[in-house]
Amino acid sequence: MSITAGMVKELRGKTGAGMMDCKKALVETNGDTEKAIEYLREKGLASASKKAGRIASEGIVESYIHMGGRIGVLVEVNCETDFVGKTDEFKALVKDIAMQIAAAKPQYVNREEVPESVVQKEKEILRAQTLNEGKPEKIVDKIVEGRIDKYFKEICLMEQAFVKDADKSIEKLLKEKIATIGENINIRRFVRYEMGEGLEKKQEDFAAEVAAQVKSND
Repeated sequence: MSITAGMVKELRGKTGAGMMDCKKALVETNGDTEKAIEYLREKGLASASKKAGRIASEGIVESYIHMGGRIGVLVEVNCETDFVGKTDEFKALVKDIAMQIAAAKPQYVNREEVPESVVQKEKEILRAQTLNEGKPEKIVDKIVEGRIDKYFKEICLMEQAFVKDADKSIEKLLKEKIATIGENINIRRFVRYEMGEGLEKKQEDFAAEVAAQVKSND
């Protein structure tokens, strides 16, 4: 059964679970919403989503400056209480998120923030690329959908692979922390600066440098 964006949105509205978790649950249950809800509960994702529905208005704004001051990040991460916001565990999490942003260069927190005009433009480009590769017209749309998912994983912070553990996404990292800390945690916003960005300059892979530094500090 084909899983539509509307089905994923409906399930997410009922459970509060992440989009990718909802999509996987629907695939596993052949599109049956009620069974998908049970699937999410069994996986422990629905219980985490209950906390995700609570208001998180405390937290901290963290800064991260890459060696030499070439890359700078400011990120706001919220929790429910000032007490949790002051704990070492929460501070370490926010620091990791700031380093993630410096290393992986996300443009948005999640895919819901990506403007529809940006998504449609990317789909047009991907469709043209796919046709130019000689793929049959009847499977082009399916290929484009797969590639647009990959695009979201590149530009959306929550869907990126964690630089310290590529086996988990930032979304999964947050869910684990919500479960252990016992409060809702939300990445509200961030800004990333790269020295000379937008100016003509010598090409250097600063993001790769940051990622290498993160791993060396483990």
